[in-house]
Amino acid sequence: MEGAAQSDGGGASNWDTFSERPAAIFEAHSAQIACDHYGRLDEDLDLLAALGVDAYRFSISWSRLFPDGFQPNDRGFAFYDRLIDGLLKRSITPLLTLFHWEYPAALEQLGGFLNPQSPLWFERLTEAVARRYGDRVQHYLTINEPHAFIEGGLRHGRHAPGHRLPLSEVLKAGHHALLAHGRATQALRALVPGSWVAMAPVLISATPESNSKADLHAARTWTFSMTSRELRSSSFWMDPVYGRGYPDDGLRLFARDMPRFSASDLDLIAQPLDAVGFNLYDACVVRADEDGRPSVCPPVVGGPHTAFNWAVSEAAHYFGPKFAAERYGGPIVITENGLSCRDWIHLDGCVHDADRIDFIRRHITQLERAHRDGIPIYGYFHWSLLDNFEW
Repeated sequence: MEGAAQSDGGGASNWDTFSERPAAIFEAHSAQIACDHYGRLDEDLDLLAALGVDAYRFSISWSRLFPDGFQPNDRGFAFYDRLIDGLLKRSITPLLTLFHWEYPAALEQLGGFLNPQSPLWFERLTEAVARRYGDRVQHYLTINEPHAFIEGGLRHGRHAPGHRLPLSEVLKAGHHALLAHGRATQALRALVPGSWVAMAPVLISATPESNSKADLHAARTWTFSMTSRELRSSSFWMDPVYGRGYPDDGLRLFARDMPRFSASDLDLIAQPLDAVGFNLYDACVVRADEDGRPSVCPPVVGGPHTAFNWAVSEAAHYFGPKFAAERYGGPIVITENGLSCRDWIHLDGCVHDADRIDFIRRHITQLERAHRDGIPIYGYFHWSLLDNFEW
């Protein structure tokens, strides 16, 4: 989103180096400019204010703050001073995400999250961020979508750093990422009095086909069940964070590929949080089969889909928070939800984005319904302000 990755002393991230690989990125695009948030900061903040936004979620670029992974770059820190001060000047609450997939290339060369020292590296980053911005920023997310950068980046090679490693190595890196989350939470508690801390995994929710108790139970069970040796799972990442340990079905599936871990590891991962945060997009519809087990229903023919071909599943914004609150507590924050649209500028110079308007209305309506039914809804963040460079 920011672009200008190596301006003002910034360093390369793993995504910068990954983007240089032939055929790694669609049409060889790069993030060198992206939507030029770095150069258009004041303009973008004015757009937020004009929209009436009262809270803004953003992430810091680790490699901008620590180009070589260890030595700080004050000009990089100064950019986020401007961003945070600009938000506060416009009465917008900042929500700072510590890690949204950008790892310093210098640390990636040392193994990234595969390195047992990586939780300590992340703790030092968090301490520096807390000391610099903690007088102005109270709200933090530690890690965004760990399954995406762990499995997508280390197992399937679709994301940076683009590896295809054995599952045992991937799971080891995932455990290190959760330890990093725990250490970061501890650092924020110690350095930012009254800090609000959560995490942003993906909730992969199901919705029931009918209002029957059997279908409701089937959808709830499906949401938190692991049935394949894949890491795109709600419970694998959320259960340890909320004190439940790794899910039993995940431990059975991964068996000897799971790294060794201790009770103290699980205690560190399960630091108390202030909200149950998660990104929430599409969902499948589930019914109970004749034996009461979850059965995924066929997609609705002609149902609404985004330009990325994800189903528009607004009911997930009722049942996802409901199931999460039942399992983990609350309050509930939707840390990310949105859609891709095939927008274009009309002859009158405007973008009449009826699809987006309808999408947001559908999802907010479901959150209002959840709130009326006593589900502790605390916040919702729409993805995203700008058409950023993505995977």
